[in-house]
Amino acid sequence: MTATPRRTQAERREGTIAAIVDAAVETLGELGYARTTTAEIARRAGVSQGGLFRHFDSRLDVILAAADGVRARQFAGFREGLGALETFDLGECVRLLRRATRAPINAAWYELIIAARTDPDLRERLEPLAARYHREIIEIGHTLPLAAHLPTPELDTIVLGIVHMLDGEALMATVHPHPEQEDVRVEQLVRILGGGTLFDRASADPS
Repeated sequence: MTATPRRTQAERREGTIAAIVDAAVETLGELGYARTTTAEIARRAGVSQGGLFRHFDSRLDVILAAADGVRARQFAGFREGLGALETFDLGECVRLLRRATRAPINAAWYELIIAARTDPDLRERLEPLAARYHREIIEIGHTLPLAAHLPTPELDTIVLGIVHMLDGEALMATVHPHPEQEDVRVEQLVRILGGGTLFDRASADPS
């Protein structure tokens, strides 16, 4: 039998940090920002609080690492989804974005955005991450075929507008969902971006 190679100290450290970040994302999504304590994060990660603070200086540092982890995973998943499309389809692209906004890990991001409204320390630390998040969204937008037909400022506004719309939809769906409107909303959006109007279908229907 071949013995399993022992992990190096650096590998053990990386594994512990990853477990702490995963636990923070999970706790934020399940319990919310106020109830996400370092004790609960440590318990879920299988480390002591002392072990947690050997890698992070404060609770806020753990929280921000979780936010950045959500950002990285969401972009990796979205790029993978885009890569799986045989041909570009704007409607399917919007649906990929919707799935990202509804992903369980994204609940952690929403918890932080909402908490930052009344927490100036969190808001100050979260702002650079939000700026990076929006910048990367725009960069993806520039790689889409749609970019060839729109001036850059207009494209950037549209791309962020779609994301903000889906973020709002995801938040409201937790208390007052309208699943019957979701496909219609995507169809309307695709029609408008294709140069049509909301009234095209009505005017084309003689009934």
